[in-house]
Amino acid sequence: MLTSLLRAFASKRHTGRGPVRTVLIGAGRMGQFHAKYLSRNRRASFVGVFDTNAQKARDLARRYRISVLPTLSELPANVDAAIVATPTPSHFAIGSELLGRGIACLIEKPVASSLSEADHLIDLADRVHKVLQVGHIERFNPAVLAASQYIHNPQFIEVNRLGPFDPRVADVGVVMDLMIHDLDLVLFLVGEEVKRVEAFGAKVLSNHEDIAKVRLHFANGCIADLSASRVSLQKYRRIRIFQKDAYLSIDYAAPKLKIYQKKGSVVKNLSDIRILTPKLDRQDPLALEIDHFLECVQEGKSPRVSGKHGRDALELARDVLENLQVHG
Repeated sequence: MLTSLLRAFASKRHTGRGPVRTVLIGAGRMGQFHAKYLSRNRRASFVGVFDTNAQKARDLARRYRISVLPTLSELPANVDAAIVATPTPSHFAIGSELLGRGIACLIEKPVASSLSEADHLIDLADRVHKVLQVGHIERFNPAVLAASQYIHNPQFIEVNRLGPFDPRVADVGVVMDLMIHDLDLVLFLVGEEVKRVEAFGAKVLSNHEDIAKVRLHFANGCIADLSASRVSLQKYRRIRIFQKDAYLSIDYAAPKLKIYQKKGSVVKNLSDIRILTPKLDRQDPLALEIDHFLECVQEGKSPRVSGKHGRDALELARDVLENLQVHG
């Protein structure tokens, strides 16, 4: 039975630039957002949804006029890709099954619960030559995309990510819940190995750290200070990058980008500073992330946020937790 299914998948796999037949695994809060943009994407043919909560799956399927998948083993034979928007502990089992069938995967962050699980998913994707992308959405933030062309050899980075407490993620701390986005981003921006981690935190609303402050020391001398909190009534998400010729300020949420750039080697007054406010793409980062994934599936390209990038962010997050001095 399994052999015949695998033959069917192999014989009907996506080979051209037509619509990518895509399924959604997970119809919860994050899955709802994915469904919204997947249903609007011209590259996709949104064919079905699976969730262990059958009612959630039926409700979403009715809204988008797609099929409910009774089990993962009953996917249509010609599925090309899947978006996995389920709780982290399920990522490994679901990703392994899908990739093992030759189905490209976009897996929400963190990529897996452990480094060994992440390594297995990366190796499996390589063996079957299928896309494995990880949902570190800030890489697709229009302000970050615009800023990246101006960033080179940053010396100091400051990140603040604050927001209200969400009881649905009380089983993990703020490092894996929120800060992991920024850990991925600073790794991308600096492009160097982290040599030392300092981390402090406190439990306020849950049994895990609800606020954390981290300092990363990179091999090239760059230092990144990161703060994450879910003990705030309002969302505040900003990153500031300092380098020899410029200072960049990014508001993730707006999104907004402002660049203060030296006109020459010496600054005598404010007239020697050029202020830039690049025009930003107004598409939602999740829409851009999904479109990039589908484009990679269509064209056989490597994703901007690969399984390896997801693993690196997970490894750094685990290092932060190992060094975290928690009060409370």
